[in-house]
Amino acid sequence: MMDLFSQIENAECDEIIALRKSIEEANYQYYVLNMPTLSDYDFDQQLRRLQDLEARHPEMFDPNSPTQHVGSDLGEVKGEKLKVKSEKAKGFEQVAHKYPMLSLSNTYSREEIEEWMSKLPQDVEIVCELKYDGLSISLWYENGTLTKALTRGDGTKGDNVIENIRTIASIPTTLHNTTPTFVELRGEVLLSWEAFERLNKEREAQEEQLFANPRNAAAGTLKLQDSQEVARRGLDCYLYYMLGEDLPATTHFERLQIAKTWGLPISNAVRVCKTVEEVMEYIAYWDIERKNLPVATDGIVLKVNDLAMQEELGFTAKSPRWAIAYKFPAEKQLTRLNAITYQVGRTGVVTPVANLEPIQLSGTIVQRATLHNEDFIRQLDIREGDMVWVEKGGEIIPKIIAKDLNNQSPIANSPSGRPIGDMPSNSEVSLAYTFPTHCPECGTPLVRVEGEAAWRCPNESGCPPQIKGKMEHFVSRKAMNIEGLGSETIDLLYSQGLLKNIADIYSLNQEDIARQERLGDKSAQNMLAGIERSKQVPWARVLFALGIRMVGETTAKKIARRFPNIDQLQWATVEQLTSIEDVGEQIANNIIAYFNNLDNLEIINRLREAGVQMESKEDVQMPKSDTLQGKSVVISGVFVHHTRDEYKTMIEAHGGKNVGSVSKKTSFILAGENMGPEKRKKAESLGVALVSEEEFLQLIGNN
Repeated sequence: MMDLFSQIENAECDEIIALRKSIEEANYQYYVLNMPTLSDYDFDQQLRRLQDLEARHPEMFDPNSPTQHVGSDLGEVKGEKLKVKSEKAKGFEQVAHKYPMLSLSNTYSREEIEEWMSKLPQDVEIVCELKYDGLSISLWYENGTLTKALTRGDGTKGDNVIENIRTIASIPTTLHNTTPTFVELRGEVLLSWEAFERLNKEREAQEEQLFANPRNAAAGTLKLQDSQEVARRGLDCYLYYMLGEDLPATTHFERLQIAKTWGLPISNAVRVCKTVEEVMEYIAYWDIERKNLPVATDGIVLKVNDLAMQEELGFTAKSPRWAIAYKFPAEKQLTRLNAITYQVGRTGVVTPVANLEPIQLSGTIVQRATLHNEDFIRQLDIREGDMVWVEKGGEIIPKIIAKDLNNQSPIANSPSGRPIGDMPSNSEVSLAYTFPTHCPECGTPLVRVEGEAAWRCPNESGCPPQIKGKMEHFVSRKAMNIEGLGSETIDLLYSQGLLKNIADIYSLNQEDIARQERLGDKSAQNMLAGIERSKQVPWARVLFALGIRMVGETTAKKIARRFPNIDQLQWATVEQLTSIEDVGEQIANNIIAYFNNLDNLEIINRLREAGVQMESKEDVQMPKSDTLQGKSVVISGVFVHHTRDEYKTMIEAHGGKNVGSVSKKTSFILAGENMGPEKRKKAESLGVALVSEEEFLQLIGNN
């Protein structure tokens, strides 16, 4: 019998190896050669089979497996920055670049290109490439295997984001047909327009700040600590330069073509030019055609083709002399600001919106643009009737950048509300912009909290957009995930008086739903089935669904671990709440304010009575001891007695803090089998102790 089991296990291990090879080859055919060999269905079936087999055989764990493209739990999400001011992120190992990662000098005209080329030897070949608007990355392959992925950082060292890079399907973890001792590939990590729009729609639905453009979104995504979320967002990559010793070819263009054969994602839009005219033809073509690309570009990069000449030309302190970037001018148009209207979100924030005379900008018709808040409008001194400059360029979200001082309206906020064509003469006095004092939806006086830019409507239970917005958030996919209850249906049921708050969702019946226009018995059945299923949604997601200000999906998970039921959370103090990682005083005060509202308490009681989960089904309890108080613990490897999530809970239950990467502040590593080699190496260099599963359980008294 044992022999039979052994045969089965050996066969499954062989199948794991074969599946990995097959999937990597399929990725190469799809992403590099653009010649898919597997249908989507067959690819998904192979990937699922590989995931199942790897789960049964943890001893076969390999960080370079194609299954790692879907992400893994690196630790808790630290909170991404919408505007990444520094690439020095928490939770990532800092690694020195083998070769300095410098920036390119920029140029904006033919004259500047001519001047640059005049300084080069005669008859020099210039390689023209698209300048993708993403986040710079440096990939290290050692003996054909991906070992590091570094951000630019300060140019001398960057963050090793390899776990997140492994989620990008177009980047091979092992090179095809070659195993150079060491080779470095540089490129850009990107987010496609499609993925960017999808991400911003999700953020808008949650009333989170929108990313300005795909580059900011890619930068924020690459620095997340949760690689499963990184994988879900769908990053992509193009590589454009090869570095290393004893590498093949004598020209840059040849190396790019060789890199393709290794399975690396290289753009097809690369051209060798010999004259300024050829360069300008390339620029002119792509200035128009780039609008049809699935990813953002903001210019063209020019490089000397001959590698020996590159070395001879060398570098300045900031940039190579053998390369320069031509930047496309940002597209902008002048149009009239017809009116300023206001939107009220689910949290009561009142956002001013510019209603514009329609213009075509970057291939789309633009009629509206956000004006952010009162301070923004006052800073630009924008008034109704003004001629304003609207920019899109690399920004997919239209934005007003300035007003035209030569064509500004003689008045603003015209009390008469007369059409633009009837604007009075310049002799009339211009009125300064004033933000409304009352909610445009319910008439409640607006409030502005000190230190915040936004005006809010405090009428949470009586302002229609807030009520409907809270319901839309409650039923959304990441919250209660109730299908059939979209914004239009919620609006309909609200107008009929069937929905006044989120608790009313669980009082809906078949008859009331079915008699509504556009619905019927089938829709009613599906909706009620979705409502019934939502009663099994875990406590952490219920907490997120409640819509407490600033309590996002990740924060809700952390709070739910600390407070395993709503009763404990209701009586939590500021001190208890702020002891949770990433929960500051403002979030704590928002939670306390929520539970001090009698309307909210009534809603919670009704949800509880309806069967909604208000406590964790997991064995998550308040801290059992202070054994690990003040200690930062890294978890790495495969475990026997408990899952990684269970160990995280135990660490927090005994006062410790979970961290994603090893640093000099790390107290110890909870080390399982097949611990990551990079973490082990870093631990050894810093003298960080490795604690086994058994030692850890003994330490916390759980043996």
